[in-house]
Amino acid sequence: MELWGARLYGNPCRDCGFDWSLTPREAIGQVEDLPTRYTALVKGLRGDERHPELAWNVAAYVSHVTDNLRNWAERLAGARLSGASQVPGYDQDLLARARYYNDVPLAGALWSLQRAADAWVDSVSAALEENVILEHADRGVQQAEDVARNNAHDAAHHAWDIKRILVHADRPTRS
Repeated sequence: MELWGARLYGNPCRDCGFDWSLTPREAIGQVEDLPTRYTALVKGLRGDERHPELAWNVAAYVSHVTDNLRNWAERLAGARLSGASQVPGYDQDLLARARYYNDVPLAGALWSLQRAADAWVDSVSAALEENVILEHADRGVQQAEDVARNNAHDAAHHAWDIKRILVHADRPTRS
């Protein structure tokens, strides 16, 4: 079984400081506020800013968070609406290549993030009310509350990645 959540990242997350003890409703609130927080975080950027240790640029991280929210909203809705609770893993790097994340305009990525966050909030809220449980191919049992926390962490963690890019971009270059 694949380690995930606090068992993998620590509590709090040893990188981004995410506190895994938040309630599912608090996780929903964090994702609901995500488009506003990300818009403020990237204000004045082009989206192509990078950090040499990271594979993706700023717009790519926004695009990944968007796709992750969409993916999990769809999985929870599918289980809730059809009873099909078996879900596979997915390869985020393959999806990034297929969608050319590093070439997505930042304004478009932020537009998409707003729509994905709205759909995710609706889907996760309904899944929590109906106690939806997924059977993930790699992670095993994933209750709706696990998905809520995992996705809120993903967004917080990638905001931390974007901040790392910003710190690197602010450093003067030496000749």
